[in-house]
Amino acid sequence: MNLQIKPIQHKNRKEAEKLTVLPEQSGFIESVSECLQEADEIKLWRPVGLYDGNTLIGFAMYGYFPEPAPGRLWLDRLLIDKSHQRKGYGKQAALTLLDRLHNEYTADAVYLSVYENNTAAIRLYQRLGFRFNGEYDTKGERIMVCSAR
Repeated sequence: MNLQIKPIQHKNRKEAEKLTVLPEQSGFIESVSECLQEADEIKLWRPVGLYDGNTLIGFAMYGYFPEPAPGRLWLDRLLIDKSHQRKGYGKQAALTLLDRLHNEYTADAVYLSVYENNTAAIRLYQRLGFRFNGEYDTKGERIMVCSAR
């Protein structure tokens, strides 16, 4: 497994929009098309494809949002395509993304949000050092935070 992070651009956008999760996971995350539309509108988001070699296996968005002060670095919309799940990609993708964030930004912490009933994601994030901070986002998702390493 050799995961690489590549920006979603015009040349790989259609391929990324084909990524989907299992039906029982669809309530936990927006479609890639919806995510990319949001990234088009809010330029602070950086949408990326997760590749194993030349194979696109997943998607994520991240970005630093300065408001409210002092600002927060967010990891968002991490998904592994349904055909590539249960192969260890989720953990490896999260670790690779966290490495990227820690190298690219000087933030003290990384934030993400998760639905309370998304127990698989919560377990993964907790194993990676994320903890609930008592906050909820505007969609009712619980916010988790991990200190920078």
